[in-house]
Amino acid sequence: MVSASRDEHAFEAFVTDAEPKLRRALVAAYGFEEGRDATAEALAYAWEHWERLRDVSNLSGYLFRVAQSSHRGKRPPVLFDTPGWAEHLFEPALPDALATLSRCQRIAVVLVYGYGYTLREVSELTGVRKTTVQTHVERGLARLRVKLGVNHDN
Repeated sequence: MVSASRDEHAFEAFVTDAEPKLRRALVAAYGFEEGRDATAEALAYAWEHWERLRDVSNLSGYLFRVAQSSHRGKRPPVLFDTPGWAEHLFEPALPDALATLSRCQRIAVVLVYGYGYTLREVSELTGVRKTTVQTHVERGLARLRVKLGVNHDN
């Protein structure tokens, strides 16, 4: 029983560290509801296979790909609901503009500019090379500027 307790504590520590990062990436990819569901499913998978997975070097990245595989072909994401009042903490047109980005661009832009992740952190989480993440960010920002009518020189 001591080993089982140790495994539970190790899993709890992993979830405490990894869940926010994984959830943010999956919400950026699939929208609020689907992203949270995908996170829960990926963590349930991790618990079910913990004995085999606990020593995986980039387990968050592995679970991100597990969640992507399990959500292929599901309905398109509803990205972000805006509150019913006039005051927003972000540009009101941003949710629709984000919806025009490719999934890779949206994940990269949201994680880097919305949550302050480094390109390396996004690269490790998504399994994409750092230079590719940078390209997704640059192209995504350019597309957002056009969609929102923002002049880069201002």
